[in-house]
Amino acid sequence: MTPQAGEKTAGNSSRRLFAFNGGFYTQRRLRRILSLAGYDIRLGRPKAEDLVAVWGQSPTAHRGKAIAAKTGACLLYVEDAFLRSLHPGRVAREAPLGLFLDTKAPHFDPSRPSDIETLLATHPLDDTALLNRARGAIERLREAHLTKYAGLDPTLPPPPPGYVLVIDQTRGDASVTASGADHARFREMLVMAQEEHPGCPVVIKTHPETTAGQRSGYFGPEDVNDRISVCTESLSPWVLFEGAVGVYTVSSQMGFEAIFAGHRPRIFGQPFYAGWGLTTDEFPVARRQRQLTRAQLFSAAMFLYPTWYDPCRDQLCTLEETINQFEAQTRAWREDRRGWNAHGMRLWKRKPLQKFFGSVKPLRFDRTAPDRPSMVWASKPGPEASVRVEDGFVRSRGLGAELVPPLSLVCDDLGIYYDPQQPSRLERLIAARENLRPDQTLRAEALVRRICKMGISKYNLDGDRFDLMPGHRILVPGQVEDDASILTGADTIRTNRALLLAARQANPNAVLIYKPHPDVEAGLRAGALPDAGDIADMVVRHADMATLLQDVDEVWTMTSLTGFEALLRGCRVVTFGAPFYAGWGLTDDLGTIPARRMARPTLAGLVHATLIDYPRYFDPVSNQPCPVETAIERLANGDIPHPGTFNRLLSKLQGQFASFQGMWR
Repeated sequence: MTPQAGEKTAGNSSRRLFAFNGGFYTQRRLRRILSLAGYDIRLGRPKAEDLVAVWGQSPTAHRGKAIAAKTGACLLYVEDAFLRSLHPGRVAREAPLGLFLDTKAPHFDPSRPSDIETLLATHPLDDTALLNRARGAIERLREAHLTKYAGLDPTLPPPPPGYVLVIDQTRGDASVTASGADHARFREMLVMAQEEHPGCPVVIKTHPETTAGQRSGYFGPEDVNDRISVCTESLSPWVLFEGAVGVYTVSSQMGFEAIFAGHRPRIFGQPFYAGWGLTTDEFPVARRQRQLTRAQLFSAAMFLYPTWYDPCRDQLCTLEETINQFEAQTRAWREDRRGWNAHGMRLWKRKPLQKFFGSVKPLRFDRTAPDRPSMVWASKPGPEASVRVEDGFVRSRGLGAELVPPLSLVCDDLGIYYDPQQPSRLERLIAARENLRPDQTLRAEALVRRICKMGISKYNLDGDRFDLMPGHRILVPGQVEDDASILTGADTIRTNRALLLAARQANPNAVLIYKPHPDVEAGLRAGALPDAGDIADMVVRHADMATLLQDVDEVWTMTSLTGFEALLRGCRVVTFGAPFYAGWGLTDDLGTIPARRMARPTLAGLVHATLIDYPRYFDPVSNQPCPVETAIERLANGDIPHPGTFNRLLSKLQGQFASFQGMWR
């Protein structure tokens, strides 16, 4: 997404930046973000035209301040942005996804206006597109349960609703001391919460660093009684806000988030978000008089003020791109944090699977540990309630049957997408996307445009281009005839010959184009049709699928993914089976469709569920989870490691067993 005016982008020229805190030199991500933002970090003595970096009000900040005072250099206050990492830096030493670079003061210091306060006080904040982006981003954070430290479990149940939420902070936190608060202020806040909500239970939420034992808070077990409880579990703030009748804080970021959950938090400090008409302030900042909407506050604090960074593409980016990346990282951690028992996985698959699912705890293959969930490959047998794993729909640059590792995999805890005989998680997701928010529609439509423009398909093979015969062109894609999607999802027509004959019978005057499946062409799977030219007008072997789809009018298929790719390019699609994309009102279905497919999503809704919600993606360059947009960029650029000679020889040997199920498709 193109940045709006005021959003941070890569600096065109470097300005010398001197730092007297070792972290500016030892933390690679910190140095990289500053460099991309236009700062050249130096050792030595600055001149008056230079900048001196200090980390907020850290214990070493006085060094930089003293040097700046002596030399006349200006200060640059650096802090983590509000979406940082899975865990606090002190707990896991994770690098941040963004920074605040403030030329006036730390954002949490109310003693003088910071850059963010100046934005909130003076910026028009009246751009409709920016405010709409803010509304969409708020909903995305809520939906994905993203917060500054997102290593939490959104499925944990909150206390019974009707409680007052009191937010603890780490003792001596810079935002607390900058507000002039202390232990007595926290005691006052706790008393006020009880007095203003008589009869309501009080829940004190501890800080993640306190829970991890890194720092102490202002509340503890000694505060618990028959009315007050302390919540140390890693609950989502968004879940806690839902059941709260009031939110009380000194200066926590959770107070900022509570505003977007619909609360008007009671503030006992002077954080940057207080004083704009969205909070009840016990100690107001007199100079803050402007009344803002939630979208305006969010726009300044999350779009215009921070500098966001994409760790996969190594570049500055927009908030939406940061959310895409953070959501991918968070999903991977939440799903993998307990580890996995993996069953039915061929030996060659284990290394890529380990990268995909083993970053938190290594996978255990063909063993069952009771404290871990189980996964099984596709339709292979496995323990009861196993999650089924299969290739995603934007897979690789090369065939799975040639042992090319995938960039995307799907995990289904209900069934599997190609088997219509039982519900799948993808079906649930498609039905849930019947109505999209504007931001979701924009993302899905932008994704479709990129896929079409970049010529992305499932395997992204470098194929041939054909001069097609003139007329009404119908593409009939061949399939692997023992493919599980045919065995489970096709009834009357289950072979390539039968499909081609049915298409010809229904369209005697059309230009019928038959494209054999790449695995079949490579001699790796079953489904060869040597006499296809007797039925079709053209047989296009080794054709570039993305180009081919741009030049045809219709696609007739049993269950091929080509039908889905054709929908993205505006083609009419006729199905004889029940592929995942059939039955939603977007295709002409001649097969038996499950009656449960009653929703009528738009194409954008189908795309959002199929390419954004359902698969997980892995970036082979940065070796990190990534969003679909990054995976597509890698496929388009060909910036992907390819298997060597041994894998190619092994794939040929594997072709001798083409009828076996469970290979990479």
